[in-house]
Amino acid sequence: MRFVLSLLAALVFSMSALAVQPDEVLKDPALEKRAREISSGLRCLVCQNQSIDDSDAQLAKDLRVLVRERLVAGDSDAQVESFLVQRYGEFVLLKPTFGAHTLLLWLTPALVLVLGGLGVYVAMRHRPRPATALDADEQKALEKLLKRDQGA
Repeated sequence: MRFVLSLLAALVFSMSALAVQPDEVLKDPALEKRAREISSGLRCLVCQNQSIDDSDAQLAKDLRVLVRERLVAGDSDAQVESFLVQRYGEFVLLKPTFGAHTLLLWLTPALVLVLGGLGVYVAMRHRPRPATALDADEQKALEKLLKRDQGA
């Protein structure tokens, strides 16, 4: 059982390393670490729901190689991301930047929560009130009706 759990843990934690091929890995561990951090935040334009680090698509491989080439050339992380955004558009970023053009994208979840809370509040205010206890006259009328129905 321990072996199976160890094997599963190893598979889960190595999933992000599956797409990066050995010929892509940089010899400098610091540069490779930076390349992995950058590429984990870049979207595969073919798969669209994976980072280029996780994708096996040829374009993702080309982008991983491009990131590493730019790092070896001396670009900073921000310069590499900026280069890719200029070349492929902001869609290449898995986490889009916060700006006027993405304001609706960032504020929609909060807006949905506020509107949902408002809807729940309105629904709770307009729900039927629970019945209150009967007063003495109503209790007598009820007993009279029950006796009449039992006698019938």
